[in-house]
Amino acid sequence: MPGMTDWSQLSHAYGSAQDIPALLAHIASEPTPELWSDLWSALCHQGSVYSASFAALPWLADMAETEDRGQAVNALGLAGAIMAGAEQAHGVGDVRTRHSAEIAALLASVNRHLRTANDRTEYIDLLESMLGFEGVAGWSEDLAWGLGNEEYEVSCPGCETNLFIVIGEHGFFCTGQDYALSDDTVEARPLRPTSPATLEGIGSRLHGIALTDGQHEVAHALTYVFGNATCPDCETDFSVAERVVAD
Repeated sequence: MPGMTDWSQLSHAYGSAQDIPALLAHIASEPTPELWSDLWSALCHQGSVYSASFAALPWLADMAETEDRGQAVNALGLAGAIMAGAEQAHGVGDVRTRHSAEIAALLASVNRHLRTANDRTEYIDLLESMLGFEGVAGWSEDLAWGLGNEEYEVSCPGCETNLFIVIGEHGFFCTGQDYALSDDTVEARPLRPTSPATLEGIGSRLHGIALTDGQHEVAHALTYVFGNATCPDCETDFSVAERVVAD
């Protein structure tokens, strides 16, 4: 628990973590988006994690069990992002072994909340947190950003051109042009989704989970994430998922 930790010996993005207990107590009693933002900024600053980040896992695991769904989802999101950075050089050693009990509790909690998520964005974020707790490299940091924003930015493996992989309201295509700001037709190539029956590995698993949870739009999008694209500039064909993880 937070009270058993000598926070003054730990650090976060802005230095000593001795201010963290007061911030945790404030969030527990008076949760606001601003306070959660402050906690994120200190413990998982632009994806970087620190010794204090992992010391907060017991508190986050407790918060994930609260009946306040908003609080629980916030806790799961931050904890998932922290665990996605578990392999960084943070000086805390083997955090997955040290915090195995908290990670198991967080994983159980995120699976419960996945089943009952109505909001698409919340669902995608929880799915990414699940991958963070499981230690799935790459996708624990890349899944939600692309699915939530309905685009991934990758580089072509042939000519290294920066490309947008568009998956959602604007369509399903690959382009090197800023399609969102252009009034003209951009040069693009349609994406080629993978048939659900031929999905393998993490793609098959995520697709199956989304279907089971009734998240059919997310499941459909995943067939494109784990499908193929063609670069409009050099006509190189490539796997979208492989480029997402590579970049």
